[in-house]
Amino acid sequence: MKTMTCKQLGGACDLEFKANTFEEIAALSKQHGMEMFQQQDKAHLDAMNQMQELMKDPKVMNEWFESKRKEFDAL
Repeated sequence: MKTMTCKQLGGACDLEFKANTFEEIAALSKQHGMEMFQQQDKAHLDAMNQMQELMKDPKVMNEWFESKRKEFDAL
């Protein structure tokens, strides 16, 4: 079991996610992001806007995603 924080995954807080695979931890992060979006949490909305900028360029987004996967694998 590995642990990463919301901030480590591009978010805005120190909430910890625990999972066995990167896919599981990404899903937990996504679920948390949706909850924060529903609450209109400003810090998380700002982080989401930054992620949307990354998504405009698929190459940049893939590089970011792979860097997070490597960070998870190194834990």
